[in-house]
Amino acid sequence: MLKLPRLPDRTPVRLTVTLDAPLNADLKEYAALYEATYGDTESVSDLIPFMLRAFLDGDRAFTRARKDGLGDGDDPATPKRRRRRLGGEGSTDSPETTSQATSS
Repeated sequence: MLKLPRLPDRTPVRLTVTLDAPLNADLKEYAALYEATYGDTESVSDLIPFMLRAFLDGDRAFTRARKDGLGDGDDPATPKRRRRRLGGEGSTDSPETTSQATSS
């Protein structure tokens, strides 16, 4: 087995979004600050994929959910949920305590 694993799919996907004016202004301001910080001019559209990656990588709940198998990472419309049986062998869960814990 090679030390380098098979490379992931790198096929770019084109995605079009509509932004409100304040968010667009913030993104342009961010690009200007990026240029002032690093001396490299990057367009907003070039920065956005990296900003989204940083956001997703920094979201602990999302990372935890993916590790728990709550999604396959490809299609959010088809979650993979592992259900835990209540009151099963060796379980101390009961429907009463579970519903209290989730109703906050």
